[in-house]
Amino acid sequence: MAGRSLTCTETTWHTCPTLAYVPESSQPAPTTSDNAREPVYSERLWVPWWWWPAGLFVAGLLAAEVHMGSPGIRQWLPYVLLFPFPVWLLLWVSRQRVEVYGGPNPELRVGRAHLPLSVVSRTAAIPPSAKSAALGRQLDPAAFVQNKSWVKDTVLIVLEDPEDPTPYWLVSTRRPAELLAAIGRGTSASG
Repeated sequence: MAGRSLTCTETTWHTCPTLAYVPESSQPAPTTSDNAREPVYSERLWVPWWWWPAGLFVAGLLAAEVHMGSPGIRQWLPYVLLFPFPVWLLLWVSRQRVEVYGGPNPELRVGRAHLPLSVVSRTAAIPPSAKSAALGRQLDPAAFVQNKSWVKDTVLIVLEDPEDPTPYWLVSTRRPAELLAAIGRGTSASG
């Protein structure tokens, strides 16, 4: 029985009427999980550096207000409880990732959203001067928008998928040229 494994001849186990021995060489190769693939492009949209001291200053100010010269536990407990909060909040706000994966099924990932690159028809970099118009009066309500206000640049990714009602994606990025190159569709100027 070496080189053989017990597999079902049907597609699912609950409908499998019989078991058959199938040589391991004829079984499909195990697919690598998406988490094991290395991204071609990866960017984390961190908040600006000056938000960190501002957040810690506000937490310290609130802790000092609670403390106000009180003895005992109220002297140090507000600082212990309030200083981790802005750190957690700023890390949570900065959790957004923009990634492009290559391989047999190339895709763009923005947070939890996935877009196969096979449905991308064209792309464009939107300059900061046109960002408010793209997110305002020109915005299609069916578009997928991932906007971070502290990131100036945005990328437009137009889709050509008859099964998807989403006409395009608007994605914030600090490196639009690199993102467009990673998508493999080149860059074009946006008017």
